[in-house]
Amino acid sequence: MSPTGNWSYPTAIKFGAGRISELPGALAQVGITKPLLVTDRGLAGMEITQKTLTIMEEAGFGRAMFAEVDPNPTEKNLAAGVAAYNDGGHDGVIAFGGGSGLDLGKMVAFMAGQTRPLWDFEDIGDWWTRANADVIAPIVAVPTTAGTGSEVGRASVITNSETHAKKIIFHPKVLPGVVIADPELTVGMPKFITAGTGLDAFAHCVEAFSSPHYHPMSHGIALEGMRLVIENLPRAYADGTDIEARANMMSAAAMGAVAFQKGLGAIHALSHPIGAFFNTHHGTTNAVCMPAVLELNAPLISDRFDRAASYIGIEGGFDGFRKFVQDFNDSFEIPHRLRDMGANHNNLDELVSAALADPSCGGNPVALTETNVKALFEAVI
Repeated sequence: MSPTGNWSYPTAIKFGAGRISELPGALAQVGITKPLLVTDRGLAGMEITQKTLTIMEEAGFGRAMFAEVDPNPTEKNLAAGVAAYNDGGHDGVIAFGGGSGLDLGKMVAFMAGQTRPLWDFEDIGDWWTRANADVIAPIVAVPTTAGTGSEVGRASVITNSETHAKKIIFHPKVLPGVVIADPELTVGMPKFITAGTGLDAFAHCVEAFSSPHYHPMSHGIALEGMRLVIENLPRAYADGTDIEARANMMSAAAMGAVAFQKGLGAIHALSHPIGAFFNTHHGTTNAVCMPAVLELNAPLISDRFDRAASYIGIEGGFDGFRKFVQDFNDSFEIPHRLRDMGANHNNLDELVSAALADPSCGGNPVALTETNVKALFEAVI
């Protein structure tokens, strides 16, 4: 039986199969009367998107959509989205899709009323306080993949199209007011997207669990998130219509994003510049990077994984977990090296600099340096 529930942590979440039908009520709950649905190009024509637009229209909310969103959304996509929002006289956003649609949708709601440029709000210190919080539009988030967990996050990742740097833009009011987590929306995902997004959720949980920072709540959430991925991703991959597995993966994705409040690490520090330079799929990139990062961090994380392994269903403690990760990747036909996804060493120095500047570095158990980051890139590319 597929799970269902109403949760208020970390925001209001309407979870369960078929709950996209409750979208009109969610819009009313946050005070939206004229929404703009923001999604990516690939989803724009799909049945789940058209069905959602029809639900909106039949309830009197129109069917306005913006879908000029790249797989790694840029400030140019955002400028076009903000123009569509303001020109259409909208008063809120439905962020719809995987990480790209969710992230850009949240940023359209954030930037539509701001007067300062986007990069002034990068997640550095208290830069978020520069924003005018009163003009941030309400957001309803509707994830259609089980990966990034952006639907429960207070930030978005936007790629600078000129520098190829991925920047995190943060504000507390970017957290969606209501999330509709309907696993039926994920049923049509192709196998490689099911795998890549699921392994993204797994990476979030693994890195949060590995982080040295103190956050016991997120630590526990990360542990259960790993277990859910290990038990349910193979099922969802083998049978995309397994709605219970799809639901558990949707939970794991949200849990991963809540967990990484504790910190991310070298996996994301590597994958952010790789994705920005070579436009690789984020979750799949994370999966390729994970074995090498586990090896780097082994001296400082082996004890905690020794304790956790049996709970998440793995024999042999940390060594068993490390072996499991590569076997898990192989079971989903994940490449062993990023060169098979189009990456190369040509920009190695730039990649190293970008990785060391990434905020994820601060959550890695082993301090990241030019030497060990360069060695990691050479190992994973």
